[in-house]
Amino acid sequence: MSKSLGWRSGIVLFVILIGFTYLMPTFTGDLPGWWSNVLPRDKIHLGLDLQGGMHLVLEVQALKAVESHLERVIEELKLDLRKKKIRYIELSRHGNERVSVALMRARDAGAFEKMAEDSYPDFEIKPVQGDENLPAFDFVLIAKAKTRIMKMAVDQALETIRNRIDQFGVSEPDIRPQEGSRILIQLPGVKDPKRAIELIGKTALLEFKLVDEEHSVDEALKGNIPPGDEILYQVKIDPKTGRKTKVPFLLKKRTLITGEYLTDARVQIDSQYNEPHVSISFDARGARLFEQITGQNIKKRLAIVLDKKVYSAPVIQDRISGGKAQITGRFSTDEARDLAIVLRAGALPAPVKIIEERTVGPSLGKDSIEKGFKSMLIGGAIVIIFMVFYYGLSGVIADLALVLNIFFIMAGLAFFGATLTLPGIAGIILTIGMSVDANVLVFERIREETRLGKTPRASIEGGYGKALVTILDAQVTTLIAALVLFQFGTGPVRGFAVTLSIGIIASLFTAIFVTRIVFDYLHVQLRMKKIYI
Repeated sequence: MSKSLGWRSGIVLFVILIGFTYLMPTFTGDLPGWWSNVLPRDKIHLGLDLQGGMHLVLEVQALKAVESHLERVIEELKLDLRKKKIRYIELSRHGNERVSVALMRARDAGAFEKMAEDSYPDFEIKPVQGDENLPAFDFVLIAKAKTRIMKMAVDQALETIRNRIDQFGVSEPDIRPQEGSRILIQLPGVKDPKRAIELIGKTALLEFKLVDEEHSVDEALKGNIPPGDEILYQVKIDPKTGRKTKVPFLLKKRTLITGEYLTDARVQIDSQYNEPHVSISFDARGARLFEQITGQNIKKRLAIVLDKKVYSAPVIQDRISGGKAQITGRFSTDEARDLAIVLRAGALPAPVKIIEERTVGPSLGKDSIEKGFKSMLIGGAIVIIFMVFYYGLSGVIADLALVLNIFFIMAGLAFFGATLTLPGIAGIILTIGMSVDANVLVFERIREETRLGKTPRASIEGGYGKALVTILDAQVTTLIAALVLFQFGTGPVRGFAVTLSIGIIASLFTAIFVTRIVFDYLHVQLRMKKIYI
């Protein structure tokens, strides 16, 4: 028995040591340098209801990503048809499912079908009846490919938003996918929710387009827009009055280069006007394209467009080599910084829509913490006093196990990187009662065994043995319910389920394993003659 008691005590001490290791970053922020390289450094995260901040649920409009994919397919088709010298009458997208192609010559039908089947495996090629009996085809996107594109759009949006928030400087953000195309974002401690929303939701599609200086903007505003052109606006803000004015630009629809070639975007201060601007750098391919575009369009205006808004339209004075450019637009420092962040993090693959928005003030969170811990202390104190009053020394053992149980719950939250919420505190309070309930079952069984005249050692063995099945039945069924809540619940429900699940496992360990070690030590090792219960 002494050997058994030794290794069991060793297990408990080892688990306590592991718990302290994971809780040290929460207890103190002043840790030695080597700690972060070897041992855990994450502390217990507080939820928005305790810390304050912003809660957002976004929906990625994934079908827009499918439409963008079809538009890219159209551009690829144009290049392939030009290479194969296949002439066409029509090449257009219909919704988010198909692309229609009408050929000019009947003899090209065979070559076109072979090219389409070899190069576009994600599409089903369907011959249709064209005008004047000319060959026509529908490129129908297969369901599997459509689903893949939508999933990739959500995954890419999740990663892009995470990169933006990391650069924005929010500590301990919680960003996770939800059912369908939705993304849950929780940003603790955010002081400017409006700026954060603008940063997260900005599509950040950067395009460079030529200004059409051959046609009149005024005529285009009246509805006479030349083919291949579009009207976009530059928003100017008067720094003195704050008044916004929209300046129209007539631009070529064709995009010469996009932000996909960007490698960096930095905020710099203009030495002449002392105003911030964003300096961007292209990769090797983008630098070649930009040099070629600027070399072919000297003395023409090149508009820099972000999310269909013109930021500037400078005149190209000379060929620009080196892959460097500037985006100006009378920015404030914060506006320039946010623009640099979204450009570095990349464009969202599809627009996002805010489904739910909630802001929690830090004062409310502080009040919730105080009330939550106050209720936990009061509830715990009442249970501790009752156990000592009713069970004497055995009640003290149960109370020590209860304190150890709460310690293990906190260590479990740190270990799993879980977030402590107000419902989570409620889960801890419930666990306090459930932990003591397991001890009550054991103690009552021990009392029954003692009344039958058994020795202390036999009473302890009989009490634990007979109570074990009942305790496991009660705790395991509750654990199953908690896991179901965690799997299918959201927000506060999951916070409650997390602490309840960890608490049930901890209470089984402390009520059955830890207290049994203490009883064995007192009545087997020290040979105590009476059970104080």
